[in-house]
Amino acid sequence: MTHLQLNECQCRALDKLTITSLTPMQEAALQAAREKNDVILLSPTGTGKTLAYLLPLIERLKQGATCVQAMVIVPSRELALQIETVLKNMSLPWKAMSVYGGRAAMDEHRTMRGVQPAVIIGTPGRLNDHLEKGNIDASTITMLVIDEFDKCLELGFQGEMQQVVDKLPAVKHRYLTSATDMDELPAFTAMHRAVKLNYLSTAAVEDKVHTYVVHSESKDKLHTLYKLLCTLDGGQAIVFCNHRESVDRVGGYLREQKLYFEAYHGGMEQEVRERALYKFRCGSSNVLISTDLAARGLDIPEVRHIIHYHLPSSEEGYIHRTGRTARWNAEGSSYLILHSEERVPEYLPEDVADYPLPERVGRPAAPEWTTLYVGKGKKDKINKVDIAGFLYKKGGLTREDVGPIDVHDYYAYVSVSRGKVRQLLTLISGEKIKGMKTRIEVAK
Repeated sequence: MTHLQLNECQCRALDKLTITSLTPMQEAALQAAREKNDVILLSPTGTGKTLAYLLPLIERLKQGATCVQAMVIVPSRELALQIETVLKNMSLPWKAMSVYGGRAAMDEHRTMRGVQPAVIIGTPGRLNDHLEKGNIDASTITMLVIDEFDKCLELGFQGEMQQVVDKLPAVKHRYLTSATDMDELPAFTAMHRAVKLNYLSTAAVEDKVHTYVVHSESKDKLHTLYKLLCTLDGGQAIVFCNHRESVDRVGGYLREQKLYFEAYHGGMEQEVRERALYKFRCGSSNVLISTDLAARGLDIPEVRHIIHYHLPSSEEGYIHRTGRTARWNAEGSSYLILHSEERVPEYLPEDVADYPLPERVGRPAAPEWTTLYVGKGKKDKINKVDIAGFLYKKGGLTREDVGPIDVHDYYAYVSVSRGKVRQLLTLISGEKIKGMKTRIEVAK
């Protein structure tokens, strides 16, 4: 149970997220925000930092106001969308909106001209663009969050972040989160009198992660990786590579072996990345091959296995990668694939257990779900209820056959039971959603 007194909106938000109690870190963050104007929260990835700053933010939002009250600066589009989704799932009386590069700024401006969002979440460049054009009234913003601050610095956003902060004259409350500590913060953060909550050492994610070494007979680890994935028998796994080219090469090999997987790196188009994450989250694919782009800022629940195809470049990188598993109260496993010339990094115990691979392996079971592409979206007045109702009525599916539905502006994704796909596509052939013909097919 939560020991702090919460207001009605906070209680409803937790109820909507099916959260029955706060972690000690989240309670400490809320209490600190009540006592101080500015809070620095240091905690590993996957420990619930988003909720830790959203709860005090909700507490300070004014009812009935029709202006932007809070701004959240994030390092990536994916994190902006993730936070927007969390806020919408809370069923709050305020509107939240994300803005980011890769889509038309004019479309975002048109949305703002309707009901102004109380909370706006965005990447530094796009936030600057809207502030400079006057699309966002900076004079009403009293709360500022810089989320994943260390990642923002790592990606070179310091200059753009400073430009954003310099345009916000009315900020009274600041929240900064980071998965790493730093001796000194840049002056523009104005965090000189902030209370610092450091949960980096006490979170002890490592205690919930079982680490293994998988020996590869050759420097080319492809076959070893394939055998390892087969022994995991369909458990959700992220395979980390150090380079985009390596992600593509590993993906090419697994494709030849006819394994289900998704690839994810910064060189891919935004829509392709979003589709890969959706398919991995909903269980249409149990393997995600990625660069360290997937090590931070993404909400991917229930990842059981982390596989280091390449050793991370630093201990910090290892911590961020392994933070993708053992989230909340779960446990997880971390596998280091090493060839004969590689050694266990010094920051790990010398007695890391070996994970022997059998001579012969069976193929893992196919994922339980398949992702379908629907060629209509929000701009066509199509929502989740419309898609689900169509699949029930025209496709003969039950609620148990339909998984998460993700609706974008001009298209949508929906996961359905793999065993029902062929019959479903036959039944809905030529049928219309809300009187509109649309393309529905297995997402590539």
